[in-house]
Amino acid sequence: MILDDIEAFSTALPPRQALIGLDLGEKTIGVAVSDGFLSVSTPLETVRRRKFGLDAARLIEIITARRIGGLVLGLPRNMDGSEGARCQSTRAFARNFEKLASLPITFWDERLSTVAAERALLEADTTRKRRAEVIDHVAAGYILQGVLDRLAVLRRAQ
Repeated sequence: MILDDIEAFSTALPPRQALIGLDLGEKTIGVAVSDGFLSVSTPLETVRRRKFGLDAARLIEIITARRIGGLVLGLPRNMDGSEGARCQSTRAFARNFEKLASLPITFWDERLSTVAAERALLEADTTRKRRAEVIDHVAAGYILQGVLDRLAVLRRAQ
């Protein structure tokens, strides 16, 4: 089920299961996962995009192996907050993926996540070649960590 509201997503999550966060690009999908306590995001891998079925199969392998309870997709809004063609593509991916996996799906504003990931990698003195290899799943980690931080605030408010 696709839930645009993070509070509704929070209540739909099964207890003690991790989340997976995705940074969907045209050529790659950055993948990050959380721990079961929903406190820490860890960049995992970058999936080279081929066809939807092949991409989804790899993601389902990860979801199954890691007992994932929810999916977070980075939503690439424009800087003014509006939604363009890339947002429509991300929402279409969610609708198609929803047919294959029965888990809660939500979106998180990913504006500047790649910039933050790039900055962190530069501060870590990562080579240009290595940055190109890991930037997508590091960005997915930033997206997922944003959701985890928001979920923590919601849990404390209860």
